[in-house]
Amino acid sequence: MTLSTAMHTAAPAGSGAATPLDAYTPGDFYFSSGRRAVLGRGGAVVASDVPAVACTEAVRAALRAAPRNGGRPARVVGAVPFDTERPARLMVPEQLQVTDGSGGDIGGVGAGGDRVDRGASAGVAPASCAVTACPSPEDHMAAVDEALSVMHRAPELHKLVLARTLHLRPEGALEPGRVLRVLARRHPGAYTFAADIPAAPGAGPRAMVGASPELLASRHGDAVRSCPLAGSAARSDDPAEDRRRAEALQASAKDQVEHAIVVDAIAEALRPLCGSLDVPVRPRLVATPTMWHLATPIVGTVADRAVTALDLALALHPTPAICGAPTAAARAEIGRIETFDRGFYSGFVGWCDADGDGEWAISIRCAEVDAGGARLFAGGGIVAGSDPAAELAETSAKFRTMTDAIDEAVAAAPVRG
Repeated sequence: MTLSTAMHTAAPAGSGAATPLDAYTPGDFYFSSGRRAVLGRGGAVVASDVPAVACTEAVRAALRAAPRNGGRPARVVGAVPFDTERPARLMVPEQLQVTDGSGGDIGGVGAGGDRVDRGASAGVAPASCAVTACPSPEDHMAAVDEALSVMHRAPELHKLVLARTLHLRPEGALEPGRVLRVLARRHPGAYTFAADIPAAPGAGPRAMVGASPELLASRHGDAVRSCPLAGSAARSDDPAEDRRRAEALQASAKDQVEHAIVVDAIAEALRPLCGSLDVPVRPRLVATPTMWHLATPIVGTVADRAVTALDLALALHPTPAICGAPTAAARAEIGRIETFDRGFYSGFVGWCDADGDGEWAISIRCAEVDAGGARLFAGGGIVAGSDPAAELAETSAKFRTMTDAIDEAVAAAPVRG
């Protein structure tokens, strides 16, 4: 692999490290996929006073005004919230480090996906942290019941995604860089990221850190990709049971319906923007270290090179995988039923350059991390036939990506004396 580092100001601390991951410090932006890793440092927030859904012209202007980075086009990096009526957290870094690999675009799943982390904790919450659930497990199951009742009364609402949170508070300070590096090692096939996000009043710096398995949209030249995931099952440490769960997921009529809703919506949104589009008839089975998923890799060619990767991501967001269908009705019910603010969870994170190329992953399997602890998020799609207890178990399994990483990061942290 080759390393390209360009600085507009003094070289960043750690810029002599072998990889952007090694160089990451709190406040930086980091994003990696199967092909490349990006580290951005410094820079003012772009379009901080406009809704994210209307930020594209400001982003284009900022990229036109920025110098090229060591022969590369300038990039905007950062995160977009679930609610795109709120501002995004995007910036053109003053300092940029990019590592390109020779691997293919794996769509967020594949490498390392067939390994179950047998050292993972058996429970949801790390023993090293105090834990508060919001909503409680019982209240989340009640929310699923409510969602099912709503869909029964309004059959035009086909799917509703409900999430819940865990607040983890370790005894010592939690370092986002330590959590990020654990995630990168445990989930080499994921979109691993850390993005600076606004902190609560009076609190220190905060980052959204995660290892997302799901590609929202990418553009490289004319090539467009999206790889929606919908329909999930927890992995098992027992190989026979693990395979049984995978086969049951493939055979599940409920999960096939849930998946088809997502794929159809993404294809419908992409077709006006693409000259050609290939949508497989049936999903394939993919694995992360903690979950099985149904996935459909959608590929196409952009009809107009003026359409950037950020344009594509905004056209697709929010997909039924993280919101529901139809979108407006699902968003209204989420606002009514969920008891917390999603913030940047289930938005998207990544980068786009001045040529329009870029990669954006959905912000799932993630947590807001600051020195005081972490707020974790996990959700699941509710459709006719969903079972509240099974939906609770699915979110518990999805939490393990972050709970296991935080547990390891806390255990490895130096003892404060």
